[in-house]
Amino acid sequence: MICRSALSRGSKLALGRQGARGFAAAASPKASYEPTTIAGVKVASRDDNGPTTRLAVVAKAGTRYEPLPGLTVGLEEFAYKAGWPLFFWNTNKRSALRITREAELLGGQLTAYHTREALVLQASFLREDLPYFTELLAEVVSQTRYTTHEFHEEVKDIIHQKQAKVDASAVALDAAHAVAFHSGLGVPLYPTPSTPIDSYLNEQAVADFAAAAYSKSNIAIVSDGASEHGLQKWIEPFFKTVPAQGSGSLNNVASKYHGGEQRISAVGQNSVVIAFPGASLGASSPETAVLAGLLGGESTIKWSPGFSLLSQAAAPGAQAKATNYAYSDAGLLAIQINGQSAAVKKTAEAAVKALKGVAESGVSQEVLVKAIAKAKFTLLSGSEVGGVGIVHAGANLIHGGSPLKVAETLKAFESVTGDKLKAAAKALLEGKASVASVGDLHVLPFAEDLGLQV
Repeated sequence: MICRSALSRGSKLALGRQGARGFAAAASPKASYEPTTIAGVKVASRDDNGPTTRLAVVAKAGTRYEPLPGLTVGLEEFAYKAGWPLFFWNTNKRSALRITREAELLGGQLTAYHTREALVLQASFLREDLPYFTELLAEVVSQTRYTTHEFHEEVKDIIHQKQAKVDASAVALDAAHAVAFHSGLGVPLYPTPSTPIDSYLNEQAVADFAAAAYSKSNIAIVSDGASEHGLQKWIEPFFKTVPAQGSGSLNNVASKYHGGEQRISAVGQNSVVIAFPGASLGASSPETAVLAGLLGGESTIKWSPGFSLLSQAAAPGAQAKATNYAYSDAGLLAIQINGQSAAVKKTAEAAVKALKGVAESGVSQEVLVKAIAKAKFTLLSGSEVGGVGIVHAGANLIHGGSPLKVAETLKAFESVTGDKLKAAAKALLEGKASVASVGDLHVLPFAEDLGLQV
């Protein structure tokens, strides 16, 4: 713990206020989503009685579940017109133009995005407009029209434009997932320009994928800022037309960690990902979260090098960051390093050396306290961010779990000791790593050069 005798009077007052109010805020009811079921649909909600609401349909339609390449992005991109802030959802009841005008008149925002496990259709709006946007999302899920001219004139062009923008860091992270999990979670988050999606992707294939994914068994509704009574009142009538089961099959292959190495030559950009088995959604693995906090990345304090291992290991010309990618049945703890080839190589060597130092000698109590605090902040700030909190809550529900209990998780972080952290780092290094390098392969190191097993 911090030595109070070393604190100034102002610091002591601040710390005292933190004890009086800060820790109570961490246990705020807003921190956790509460699960329920309404009309056969899984629902997670929390409400702070604020003036705005976020409502999302989280569907089991991420890239790991697509039976053919490109279907997830095809389903997502049907939501937009290229180059226009206009929603592309044409339903049996309303045109895209009508939906856009109505949403704008109400001051709402509509977004669609995907992860490796989920496709998210999200609306943000004033609290009193819950009936309209609940009906709209239900309509999109059950009555969207996937037409030929829209696919060829708009959706296909959007996908090809985004394919051309996939950078080295995204390719490296996808490659690390590929060698770690092969199929399923190993499918790229977004198709690269070399992916032959035109052979598989068309409006009928997208419609078939939607019919398989958009069912009550494969979706969850996540609400932030709506009352339980309001959700019960409006979800039940509007989502009754959503089928109980999908009309097709999804790619439901269980994840298995393999490990390995992949190297991809590229010009202009360099990225190395060093990854290990991480913690899955809902898993009791506080050591992984604290280890990710210890590895860290760029300093969060301006003009300070920071305490994290990666902020101290990063060479000039390189940036490094550690992230635990949590999925329903697996996790990937990844260190990603981007920058100039020589700097990336030097940083990768220093990062592995630092991790080995933790496995051999552990960390000081002061550093451990900082790492735990960082893990807490990452958890709480992620829960407050609409996208991260909604995706995690929804993903847990569609895979048969429950939303994260924030207070319990924070308490688990406190149980992490220096010995537990040391053992966690040692276990990672004794197992197989997943290493991906993209860029100047003449300079970027092999896994063997870093002393890693693949």
